[in-house]
Amino acid sequence: MVNITIDKNTLLVPEGMTILDAAKSCHVSIPNLCYMEELNEIGACRVCAVEIEGRERLVTACNNVVEEGMKIHTNSPKVRESRRTNVELILSQHDSNCATCVRSGNCALQDIANDLGIIGIPYEKTLPHARWTEGFPLVRNYEKCIKCMRCIQVCDKVQDLQVWDIANTGSRTNVDVSHNLRIEESDCALCGQCITHCPTGALRERDDTDIVFDALADPDKILVVQIAPAVRAAWGESLGLDREFATVKRLATALRRIGFDYIFDTNFTADLTIMEEGSEFIERLGNAENHTFPMFTSCCPGWIRFIKTQYPDMLDQLSTAKSPQQMFGAVAKSYYAQVLDVDPSKIFSVSIMPCTAKKFEAGVPVMNSAGAGQDVDVVLTTREVERLIRAESIDVAYLPEEELDTPLGSGSGAAVIFGATGGVMEAALRSAYFLVTGENPDPDAFKDVRGRAGWKEATFNLAGTDLRVAVASGLGNTRKLVEAIRRGEAHYDFVEIMACPGGCAGGGGQPIWDGKELADDRSDILYGLDRISDIRFSHENPSITKCYEEYFEKPLSHKSHELLHTDHSTWELNPTLWDK
Repeated sequence: MVNITIDKNTLLVPEGMTILDAAKSCHVSIPNLCYMEELNEIGACRVCAVEIEGRERLVTACNNVVEEGMKIHTNSPKVRESRRTNVELILSQHDSNCATCVRSGNCALQDIANDLGIIGIPYEKTLPHARWTEGFPLVRNYEKCIKCMRCIQVCDKVQDLQVWDIANTGSRTNVDVSHNLRIEESDCALCGQCITHCPTGALRERDDTDIVFDALADPDKILVVQIAPAVRAAWGESLGLDREFATVKRLATALRRIGFDYIFDTNFTADLTIMEEGSEFIERLGNAENHTFPMFTSCCPGWIRFIKTQYPDMLDQLSTAKSPQQMFGAVAKSYYAQVLDVDPSKIFSVSIMPCTAKKFEAGVPVMNSAGAGQDVDVVLTTREVERLIRAESIDVAYLPEEELDTPLGSGSGAAVIFGATGGVMEAALRSAYFLVTGENPDPDAFKDVRGRAGWKEATFNLAGTDLRVAVASGLGNTRKLVEAIRRGEAHYDFVEIMACPGGCAGGGGQPIWDGKELADDRSDILYGLDRISDIRFSHENPSITKCYEEYFEKPLSHKSHELLHTDHSTWELNPTLWDK
């Protein structure tokens, strides 16, 4: 332990602690832009610089450790002048048109500039210019990049894809796609983690809200919208709503006020996914000599992009089941069109997802199995829905709860935990147990696959057979797991992969909170909803039973294969449908 003083606060702190952490321990806030704990502690922005008595030069608080007897000043005149100058220099190379930026009001640079009282830039404005691939689901604005390196670090150290790197030298230094590639030529999984860890608006998702507004204004279109499981745990955050108040039923009310005709739940097709994927897994187990194990889940398009670029020889180990989003699109334009007795081409299908890769998935040309254009017409992230609600001037604090529409608006507790890492595996095992034994297990019998650990494994007994399962979230963890399988060091029957750390709850389309990782908190909400659900097994969802009776007949039927399954080898990673 060492004795230090921070702004007249005398402290006893552990040796080796950074100045930044020591300041936090006594509730002294030191502003910073580039810092990410354990990932980006490089002091690139110099905004966290502090003064230490006896030293001529200021030091960065994020990567310098405390020493015995240090007297630290976090806001001395010398510090304030340096901090202000550094921020002004950053702003001189930053597009400061905040009113037209998606991060306005949620931007670390904007906050610090406001706190410092900066109302003018005394330096010449010089902005970098570069062309970006129009229509790509991930959008980069070079003029807003502050060269903090966060995107590089999260892509390298968490996702292990190395999509971003430093380009050029000296005053022309910038961040760009690695190896001088265009973004569509890279191995980008479209996970969106670079977006959620960017402190400014340099990275964002492609905004598709105008397409939705145009569709809402078209009297010939029937607008149906699906709400993904993880969205209900986060949609109210940026709108200032408590999680207890921001229920999916209040979101349904908001969407009806915006003008959507039918509000449905992706939980419905999450249950459908379990019926198809669970049945497929059991079929593979029964015909093991003709299959390579493990079977991998297939509902995460970021993971699909990853395996196609990194391990294309393992594609046949993916479940052929479509994701819940794509199953919903196909069902909406086939079964539900039949229920409504309308031409499927009149249905405009919108999905609200916690994910940026879902925009890619909806545009894959083969995702048109219902025969009425793309099965899902538009994907909106949770952030875009917030913008949609704000654009309609809806006072969310006074929204009543309204039920979702039937029959595609009902789902089980097993479906809602799809939004948490391990949730798909747990839901699948609940129903697989029933499909094999004819009896329901304890709903919490498979809870060992829960938790935030990036790589989890467990063994469960299924009718006398030991099933070895694993769950990974985050592509860096995924690579470690897959490499262990390829080396013969790990052996599993069934593996769930989610591209984003923590699963969809921490997805790249979720609300951004600088310096906070909220996947765990959001997942807790989803598990709570599962606990209080009247139906906790996908196979007990009466709407699913009815759907099979009236349309699909049974899991893995011919019609199911036509509409609910896909051949991932036919997926184009760079479809021409982005300009939709």
